[in-house]
Amino acid sequence: MTVSQTTQTELIRVAHALADAARPVTLAHFRASALVADNKDTGGFDPVTAADRGAEKAMRAVLADARPDDAILGEEFGHQSGTTGLTWVLDPIDGTRGYISGTPTWGVLISVADAQGPLFGLIDQPYIGERFAGGFGVSELHGPIGHLALQCRSARPLAQATVLTTFPEVGTAQEGAAFHAVANRAQLTRYGMDCYGYALLAAGQVDLVIEAGLNAYDIQAPIAVIQAAGGMVTDWLGGPAHEGGRVIAAANPEIHAEALAIIKDMPFG
Repeated sequence: MTVSQTTQTELIRVAHALADAARPVTLAHFRASALVADNKDTGGFDPVTAADRGAEKAMRAVLADARPDDAILGEEFGHQSGTTGLTWVLDPIDGTRGYISGTPTWGVLISVADAQGPLFGLIDQPYIGERFAGGFGVSELHGPIGHLALQCRSARPLAQATVLTTFPEVGTAQEGAAFHAVANRAQLTRYGMDCYGYALLAAGQVDLVIEAGLNAYDIQAPIAVIQAAGGMVTDWLGGPAHEGGRVIAAANPEIHAEALAIIKDMPFG
């Protein structure tokens, strides 16, 4: 859908207001000895904390006042219908496993999307104080060292590339084999980054992030930030990735094509 310049400015303002509302809630619980994590997955471990729920409630309260007619999709409290054709996609803490372990690679993910995908997004890391923004002509990082433009890395061969993912197993055994077929040809592979890996891609620090089993709220903000920085994000077949699933985020078309050619030849199901 076409969004006017005035509306773009308003959406950017509201996105930052959401991040500002979530920050103190997440920081109030981070590395706290009394923090308790409940398990949402009876067949495994999918933690949720008071910080996850509280941060999403804080963001929804901002939207109720600033953009009451927009839809909302949040990890903790689900979908709320709207009438404008715009949906706010919220992950109050992406990387709760890292959050409860005290690592600073979790983040607050905020995006506003239409039916075709995200239009603007933020990856906010409250503890470090970094906020990555992308969309509507914006591609920038605000952090401890100031205000910087975001720009993905220029092309280099996979043999010289750095690849990130969150879990070493990636997903199923077949999905893991597909990932490792790429990673084994890269110069360096790192694990456990959660959404911060996508931020590093947009900042020009790494070349690829490859994951599986994602939800829309895991990837829509990173898509907006990475695309604004000159990168690209698709599924493992080269199609749209904004609904989640298997995702490959790349710094440039050349490294994307090289990695995708390997993955597409693998029987990942």
